[in-house]
Parts: sequence; C-alpha cells; structure tokens
Amino acid sequence: MSAHTAGTEPADFSSLTPRTVVEELDKYIVGQDEAKKAVAIALRNRWRRQNVEPGLRDEILPNNIIMIGPTGVGKTEIARRLSRLAGAPFVKVEASKFTEVGYVGRDVESMVRDLVDISVNMVRGEKEDEIREVAAVRVEDRLLDLLLPPVAEAGPAAAAPDREHAAARTFVVGAEGAAQLDDGADESLDGRRKRTREKLRGLLRDEALEDREVEVEVSESAIPTMDVGAVGMEGMDFNLGEMLQDMLPKRTRRRTVTVAEARRILESEETEKLIDMDEVIDEAVARAENMGIIFLDELDKVAGSRRDQGPDVSREGVQRDLLPIVEGSTVQTRHGMVGTEHILFIAAGAFHVSRPSDLIPELQGRFPIRVELHSLGEEEFVRILLEPKNALLTQYSALVATEGAELEFTEDGIREIARIAAEVNQSLENIGARRLHTVLTTLLEEVMFNLPDSAGPKRFVIDGSTVRERLARIVEDDDLRRYIL
Repeated sequence: MSAHTAGTEPADFSSLTPRTVVEELDKYIVGQDEAKKAVAIALRNRWRRQNVEPGLRDEILPNNIIMIGPTGVGKTEIARRLSRLAGAPFVKVEASKFTEVGYVGRDVESMVRDLVDISVNMVRGEKEDEIREVAAVRVEDRLLDLLLPPVAEAGPAAAAPDREHAAARTFVVGAEGAAQLDDGADESLDGRRKRTREKLRGLLRDEALEDREVEVEVSESAIPTMDVGAVGMEGMDFNLGEMLQDMLPKRTRRRTVTVAEARRILESEETEKLIDMDEVIDEAVARAENMGIIFLDELDKVAGSRRDQGPDVSREGVQRDLLPIVEGSTVQTRHGMVGTEHILFIAAGAFHVSRPSDLIPELQGRFPIRVELHSLGEEEFVRILLEPKNALLTQYSALVATEGAELEFTEDGIREIARIAAEVNQSLENIGARRLHTVLTTLLEEVMFNLPDSAGPKRFVIDGSTVRERLARIVEDDDLRRYIL
C-alpha cells in the first residue's frame, strides 16, 4: 500500500452526512432514492475511515457499488454530482473500451492514470487560487519594470544623471498623451521615479494600458513535443518530448506583445515559481488514492451472458484484468506508484441481456452493493423538467433570454412534452430522460432558428396545443418518429 494517507478530505467534508448528500443530489436528480442512499453512505464511510485509528484505517475497504438500470435514468449523473460534492477526483470510463492484455485497445490501468492526472490538475488549480494574489502583485511589479525600465548604471558617469532624469521625467501612457512630471528642484530623482511608477501602477489597475506594447523574454521548447503511444506501450505512460525538454537547456527569445498578453505570460511564469509541484503531486496522489471515484460504465458489455457463448474472446479477459485494480494493486503512473485499494468504484450497466451474476465470481464479490434504478415515466419527466436546479426548461429560457426574448412554458405544455417523451420511449428505444432533449430540440427548432432575425413579438408561450401542433406530424408518423425523435 502507498504511504499517502492523510490530509485528503476538504475542510467541510464532515458536514456531508448521508442525509445532506441525498438532499444535494435531490436538487439535480429526480427519484432513484435507493441509489442516492447507497452512494451517500459510501461517501460518508470515506470520512469515517479517515477518523478511525491508523492501525485499522488501512483495513477498511470501500463498498463498491453496481447500479443497474436502463440508459438515461441518472446513473452517471449521481456519480458525477457525488464527486463534486466531495471535491474528489472523478473519472468516467466505459468498460467496453478496454480489451484483454494482448489485444488492441486500452488497458485497464489507464483509468487509474487518468484519475491521477485529473487529481493533479484539481490540486494545482486549488494551489493557483491560493497564490493568485501574491502572483498578481509580482506580475504587476514586473509589468512596471517593463513599462519603466530601471536605468542602466553602465556608461559615462557624467551622462547617467541626464539619462535618469529623462527616463523619470516623461513616460507616454495610453492614448491621452504624456504623463509629465514636474522638475521640482526639491525632488530627488528617486522620488520622481517612484511617483511615475505609482502613476503607472494606477493606470495598470484601471486597465488603461492593456494595448500598450512591451518587450518580454519568453522561453520556448528546443524540440517539438512528441507523444509516444504505440500499441503495447500505453503502460509506459511517458511523453518523450517532456523528458528531452527537462534534459536540454531552455532557449529564450524576446517578443513584443501587448500589456494584456504580457500579463498572461508573466502570470504563468510566476505561478510556476510559486507552486511546488512535488507538493502538488504528493497531495494529488493521496487524494486519488483515498478519495478517488472511478465510474465504470457499460460493465454489462463485458459481462457476457452465459446463454450466449459468442466468439468475443476479450470479455472475460477484461474482467480478469479489472479484478486486481478493483481488489487493490499498485499502478505505475507518470506521477509515481499509486495504490488502488481505497479508490471507490461505481459500476453501471443496463444488464438487459446479461446479469450481474454473469460476471466472474471474483469480480462480483468486489461489488457488494447493488442498487436498481427504475425506468422513468411521464410523472418523472414532468418533475425533471421543473425541479432540478439545471432543469432543461430553465436552460432553454436562459438561452432565449440572451436574445432579449422570453420563453414561457405553461403547465399543460409541460405535461404534453412529458407525455410525448414517455410515449416515444415506450414505442421506440427507451433512452430515459435523454428523450426530453430530443423532444425539446424538435419543439423549439423554429424559435431558436428565427429568434435573432425575428421582427415579431419577443415572448413565446409554449402551451399544450402548441406542443401537439408542432410535434403531431412526427409523433403520428412512425418513420419520422424513429429518425427524428
């Protein structure tokens, strides 16, 4: 097991009780209470594990979960929202993309490497937020040095005072002309330069100098970036270009850019100086190991029904390759060795043809919690259209509002949309709540197309009769419905 264990939960992690987690998930996902409770308990157990005595902590393994249900019922959304609540690294992968070792395709360890990369980016982003103010002060000072360069000490001593006086006396700023400094005999050269510098600082903060040009020194790669990823080499997980860049000296060149572009370049440089990447990687690996969530979708695709002994040689092989990762093993990544024994795995699948019992027994045992998500009907669709914080109707209303128009859905209009979506799901492939996207896109196609150029009213009311009128031909025509909805 890796030594990374402590300091991985966010500060308010203790407030995420199972009831609180379910309440938060209710804001985005309608129904599926059994699945919400299961993931809420699994998340809380992660915090509980961090607070038991160290000798017992390593023995407590996560209760991995299998979600069983058709597409479009909220399986992925539950896992994604859970990771956001916990501030945990999260990666979604499709089991069907993996192949048994020896066959062309991705190897199962790649999902752990992806998780660690996401964790590094997450921790780095948090560190950047912490040092943002310090970096901004440093960037501002460097921009002032570029706008009002320090006077060189080299050259004839007699000429130096004249050069310093000229540099401090006048500096052209912006389109309004020159900022002149008084030649007061009682003011020293240093005082005049400081006064000019502070005046420039104020203009910088007011973004009055964004279009001014300055000359900055930037480093550039001496060699092009080359990714190595041939078949069978994915496990090596390295970038040849990065390795060579670290070994070879960096070249620099001077570029003339605007102050706005110079600020971006200097912010990147100062951020690199202020962030300790070794510390970032240590924390990121610890977070991936102890809080990481891997959502393994389409697990049923590699289950392989015992009733259908087809020629797919890779199915059981993928399961056996997944087994050590889920059980707990050590994976080599570009950021070091990573243990997987405390990563939470949430698997999902429709299991229409196969069943969870068709998985190899060893893998079944590593997913002890099984929850079934129910198909969605008309009543659930009405709630999905209205209740979530990011409801589809709210999204479309916001999009229309950007054009200075108003979109209103009446109660009977909403019910008619839900009824049509449920009816189409029953007669065609059941794609769950995703059917609402197709229905709304078709329903609002004319509005969204004509809105920018429309000379008519800027208020659109979608009621039951409007929905039936615009969708009647498609709903009644089986062929059109099949290809459009």
